[in-house]
Amino acid sequence: MSEQPQRNGGDLVIETLTALGAKTVFGIPGQHALGLFDALSRSSLEFISSRVENNSAFAADGYSRATGEVGVLFLSTGPGALTSLAGLQEAYATGVPMVVVASQIPLDGLGARRKGMLHQLDDQKASAANVTKFQQTVHHASGIPSAIQDAWARAITVPMGPVWVEVPQDVLLAPVMVPPVQDALAEAYEHPPREELIGEAMRWLAEAKRPAIIAGGGVRRAGAKAELLAVAEKLQAPVLCSPGGNGAFPWEHELSLQSWVEDRYVSEVMEDADVLVVIGSSLGEVTSNYFTLEPRGKMIQIDAEPRVLESNTPALGIRADAREALKFLDGEMRKTGFTAQSSWHGNTPQQVVAETLEKVQARLDAQDLGKERKFMADIRAAVPAGMQTFWDMTIAAYWGWSCWDAKDGEFHSAQGAGGLGFGFPAAIGGAIGSKQRVLAVSGDGSSMYSIAELATAKQHHAPVTWLIVDDGGYGILREYMEGAFGKATATELARPDFVALAQSFGIPARAVEPEGIGAALAEALEADGPNVIVVRTLLKMFAPTHL
Repeated sequence: MSEQPQRNGGDLVIETLTALGAKTVFGIPGQHALGLFDALSRSSLEFISSRVENNSAFAADGYSRATGEVGVLFLSTGPGALTSLAGLQEAYATGVPMVVVASQIPLDGLGARRKGMLHQLDDQKASAANVTKFQQTVHHASGIPSAIQDAWARAITVPMGPVWVEVPQDVLLAPVMVPPVQDALAEAYEHPPREELIGEAMRWLAEAKRPAIIAGGGVRRAGAKAELLAVAEKLQAPVLCSPGGNGAFPWEHELSLQSWVEDRYVSEVMEDADVLVVIGSSLGEVTSNYFTLEPRGKMIQIDAEPRVLESNTPALGIRADAREALKFLDGEMRKTGFTAQSSWHGNTPQQVVAETLEKVQARLDAQDLGKERKFMADIRAAVPAGMQTFWDMTIAAYWGWSCWDAKDGEFHSAQGAGGLGFGFPAAIGGAIGSKQRVLAVSGDGSSMYSIAELATAKQHHAPVTWLIVDDGGYGILREYMEGAFGKATATELARPDFVALAQSFGIPARAVEPEGIGAALAEALEADGPNVIVVRTLLKMFAPTHL
């Protein structure tokens, strides 16, 4: 009979995560984290081994977005921890709940001393402070369960986001005598709206003739789609979704201005509202049509993150979870027998929405964008209504921010922080978490940030179809520079034969012309395991309206 291994600090990490409901962990092993990974071998947790740490972070992010669960990321010390930061910035900017467990150098090296230990940083937590909600170093194994339980609660408390816990190598390896963790409870702290503020908002809305709503990613993260629909219909308010809020409101609804945030016709409707309700959005750069949106009426801004309230426009700022606030508004309207008085200069809100969308389409018709519009329409037609999609910072995604109808699926893009490389690794995490096929869309430039994850997709047989739109460079930067300076500099790229490269990993891949994307996607989305489609074409953006 073999002797049972001695439990250590790593076991306490694994046991606590398991008790909290974790099922899957992303990351890469490292010297200081070996105690953590040894303990992982004694658990039921599934480990997804990425090839680069920032891609591990993107994958944990995608897992959380696709499932609504907390993403869990294991990191090694120093270079491993630092390499994850760009991925964590996206999760932090977008409000994705994650628990990050990083190893640290032994306790003896912490502090002001420079002992020359491998991976030693002056202050590893300080490096994470810009991209996580909270950071903590655990100095004793007995403190591990409480630290991780608290981190989990912080991650799921609005505004949600990644939380960083680091454990020194010797604490992970030290034998522990405490019994195994049996249960752990982490509950989100509630942030209900303050009654006097909601009351004031109701008084404004009761008098509104032209109410309108901008719905951001906070509505989606709060699971508040039904509540938004109920409030919008009672108010008879046109609804515009930000790129992060894409899918928060039914695309084809008669009150839906869809996600055309970068169009002045739509901006003008928002500016004309006598009460504009902005919920779950900072009204940031893209959503405000590059800070050209200037509401002339009153504005109510509801967000779980107090730092975004009135950050761009004066408003009645209400700190609250989007779902709780919308439920409260809906309840108040029911209680008071609220009746909409909507009249947009003699037109109904439905007429305003229909006429505005017609103007948007006419503006597009006046530009030479037939290839781009057909390309996006063909992708939409080929993708099943319930499929989740993950988009990198590429021209197709910039189109998607405005024109993609998420239908019954979810639209995930990297526009929170705007870094490259999100699409494919996030899709791997999303596919593994949802156990459903997903679509990733990248450009040739952004795909090279995550090309190593072809190995991850193959190793874990992830059901991901990866569409790479290859235009030979950083396409959107090329377009920006040509528009601003008349020429582009440093935007052209040598790139591999993506089809041959994918095939070298044992992954089916094919190249198609733009007009063949629909049929190729339909076939790839029915396949098993990962596959790649490459389209060599140059897509253009529609003309900006904010200049």
